[in-house]
Amino acid sequence: MAVYSMTGYATAQHGGGPADEAGRETGPVLGMEIRSVNSRFLDLTFKMSDDLRGTEPALRDLLGARLKRGKVEIRAWIEGKSDGGLRAPSPAELQRLVGLQDNILAWHPKAAPLSVAELLQLTSRQQALPSGLHENLLSLAQTVLDGFVGAREREGKRLADMLLDRLKQLRQLAREAQPLIPELVAQQRQRFIDRWNEALGAGQSLGTPTLSADAVQERALSEATAFAIRIDVAEELTRLDSHLEEIERLIKKGGDVGKRLDFLIQELHREANTLGSKSSSLELTRISVDMKVLIEQMREQVQNLE
Repeated sequence: MAVYSMTGYATAQHGGGPADEAGRETGPVLGMEIRSVNSRFLDLTFKMSDDLRGTEPALRDLLGARLKRGKVEIRAWIEGKSDGGLRAPSPAELQRLVGLQDNILAWHPKAAPLSVAELLQLTSRQQALPSGLHENLLSLAQTVLDGFVGAREREGKRLADMLLDRLKQLRQLAREAQPLIPELVAQQRQRFIDRWNEALGAGQSLGTPTLSADAVQERALSEATAFAIRIDVAEELTRLDSHLEEIERLIKKGGDVGKRLDFLIQELHREANTLGSKSSSLELTRISVDMKVLIEQMREQVQNLE
C-alpha cells in the first residue's frame, strides 16, 4: 500500500458542446479543482456557485470515503451558461412568471414587481442550467479526485524515499556510537590507574602509608565501573534501533500512518537527547547533534503524511 502526502492538487473540466463559427463552445462547461495542505484532521471547504450547491452533500461523502486527513479546498464552477447574448423570453415563460408575481402580490401587496432586467435574468437562468447537472458534476468530481489522489501518492512516495534515506543515515550514526563507550570506559579506567599510581609514588617519597598495587587496581576498576554506568547508552541505542525498525515497517506498509510516525519521531528525538546528555566525548556529542538534525528533518516531512 502506498504512503500518501496531505499536499496535492488536481483540476479538470467537463462539457462545452460543439463550437460555433467563432470557435466558442456553445454548451455550459463544468470545472472543478481540488487542492490540499496538511492538517490534523480531514477539513473540507467547498467554494461553488448556488447552482451547484445542492451537490455538496454527495461530494462530501465522495471525498470522505477516500481521504483521511488534510485541509482540502474544493472549488467548482459552471461557465457558458448562456449563448453569449440576451435571449428573448417566450410568451409562455413570461406568462408563467407574471402569474407567479400576481400570486405573490395577492399575499404581499407591498412586494416590488419584477423589472425587465429581473425577467431577463430569470428566463436566462432557466435556459442555462442543463439537465443532469448534478450527475455530471459528480462524474467530474470522480475524475478530479482520481487525479488528486494520484498527485498525493506521488508526493507521498517522494517523502517516503526521503525518510528511508534518513533512517539509513541514523543507523550509520548509531553504529559509529556503539564502539565509543567501551573505548571511553577503558580510557577512563587507565586514567584512574595513572592517578592512583601517581598518588602512590608521591606517598612513598614522603614516607606515608600507601595502598598496595592490588588495592589501586581494585579502586580504579570500581571508579571505571561507576563511570561506565553513568555514560552507558546501550539502552538508548537499542530503543533507537527498535524505533527505526518500526518506522521503516510502517513506511513500507503504507496507508494512513502519519500520526503513528509522528509519535515515533518524538521517541527518536528523546533517545537522541539522552544520548547527548550522557556524552563524555566530542565525538559522541557530534553524533547526537547529527542525529537530532536528521530527526528534525524527518519530523517536518512526517507531518505532511496522511
